[in-house]
Amino acid sequence: MLPPTISLDFTYIFILIFAFLLIQHIWRDPECRATMKKFLNKAKGAFDDHHGGGGGGGGFPGQQQQVPMQDGQSTIQPPTPADVTRYRYHHGANVGSVFIMEKWLTGSMFPEHAQGSSELAAAEGWVKQEGIDQARQRFERHWREYVSDGDLDWLRDHGKCTTIRLPIGYFTLGPPYCDGTAFKNVSNVYQNAWPAVKQLVQRCHQRGIGVLIDLHGLPGGANPQDHSGTDSNKAELWTSRSNKDLATRCVLFVAQQARSMDGVAGLQIINEAEYGAKGMYDWYDHVLGEVSKVDSTLPIYISDAWDLSKAASWSHGHNSLRAGQSNPVVIDTHLYWCFSDEDKRKSPQQIAQEVGSKLSSLDGKDDSVIDHGAAQAVVGEYSCVLGEESWAKGGGASKDDLVRQFGNAESSHFQQRAGGSFFWTYRMDWMGGGEWGFKQMTDSHAIVPPQSLTLSAGDVQQRIQHAQSQQQQRKQETVGAHTHYWDTSHPGQYEHWRFEQGWDVGFHDAMAFFGMRSQGGVDGGDKIGMMDLWCLKRLRESGQGGKFMWEFEQGFRQGVRDFYGCAGV
Repeated sequence: MLPPTISLDFTYIFILIFAFLLIQHIWRDPECRATMKKFLNKAKGAFDDHHGGGGGGGGFPGQQQQVPMQDGQSTIQPPTPADVTRYRYHHGANVGSVFIMEKWLTGSMFPEHAQGSSELAAAEGWVKQEGIDQARQRFERHWREYVSDGDLDWLRDHGKCTTIRLPIGYFTLGPPYCDGTAFKNVSNVYQNAWPAVKQLVQRCHQRGIGVLIDLHGLPGGANPQDHSGTDSNKAELWTSRSNKDLATRCVLFVAQQARSMDGVAGLQIINEAEYGAKGMYDWYDHVLGEVSKVDSTLPIYISDAWDLSKAASWSHGHNSLRAGQSNPVVIDTHLYWCFSDEDKRKSPQQIAQEVGSKLSSLDGKDDSVIDHGAAQAVVGEYSCVLGEESWAKGGGASKDDLVRQFGNAESSHFQQRAGGSFFWTYRMDWMGGGEWGFKQMTDSHAIVPPQSLTLSAGDVQQRIQHAQSQQQQRKQETVGAHTHYWDTSHPGQYEHWRFEQGWDVGFHDAMAFFGMRSQGGVDGGDKIGMMDLWCLKRLRESGQGGKFMWEFEQGFRQGVRDFYGCAGV
């Protein structure tokens, strides 16, 4: 029998070997690695909070659990055109179905005997009917011509679009991304699909329109709908390791390509994930970790999986000062009132009134990066469509008036509460599209752009000059009011100079966004729409630290508001 000490040594050695092998296994597996990192980050966060490592302790107005302890060097530079493209309010539309087909929108791209209503059904049908080469030519012509220069000019001049959302599929990236998938036998149709995407992005950029590249169709499907690319009626992204690995490869390819593409407003890595999708947030964590190695500045859009509150809370972990230089995360949420039986029981007037209650899940989760991190949402899809049952409850009012009332409510609320909104949709065979059509709804004044986008370049410059003439007086009033409030309502030690510095940055940033177009003689003035994320960016760059960093954030936000007040927008 071995002495107890030797037996104990063998036990320790065995435990160390087992732990070493376990860690090796975890680190080889991307999902396990992401989960492990998430656990370690939570543990570190809990330790920091418990021991005061977050830099808080006594600062108003929140706990400030995420701020750096000491001041550093400011790296703030004036906003660039790329900053404006990414962080302005996005007023726009989806442009489908171009690279991911839906039969109800583009029936002309489906052969008579197509076996389904998805992209795959169209591709397989044409390959069977006319061969791979002619099918490829047919699809390439569609990608090249379906959204014409005239369409893009209308979006710029009449739609006042700042940005379009462009749905694509994993197959759009070409044959190497179709291997082992449902598209393997038609992969050669997509040899030139990605160059066609780049060409459309360039054509938009030439008109000052940004593009949100939306990976609408992922391998296996993030949801069971045909707009994921197939008619499988399954959401097999979540149950297949190989599908998730391929989806990650697709995201990284687009992120790498976007580095050399002007006009990319962001990359949406998934569309309409099914509710409660298993392992979704672990996959998000893993993908964000990988994308940050490619380009940590690119805004990444994720699906809320029909649960905006949960997505907003999750996003705080990435959109925080503690997270360092990680990609800004935007939550894509979709709002429709035409599908559920519950909505069909409502009148158009009830629904128009209900619009103002949407996005309330953001309440208490945004508007204070210092306290909890940033939460930024866009409405990636919406329309003016209601069920016939709802229209029948209109009480004798004309449908045109009811449509306009509904659309106006959506436009107004989204512009106040979201970072952008993208109507579904712009392009279909049956233009202008009725209540599904951005063109018809814009022409009928149901969907209205932000007022600042309707101004002439000359008017923008005049408003900037007026704001500049009011700047010092407004600053003195605002800083004085802030100082008086805290010194009298909550007497103590403060660093009000931080509020003043923040105000200066906010005022000048708002002015730079607003005036960027007019410098090139282009009409319209942009406003900072992705306010929480732009504020996070400025806080990271500010070099600010310590328990009164909240004063810089409050000053920054007030400076933005004061510019808009002075400019009358």
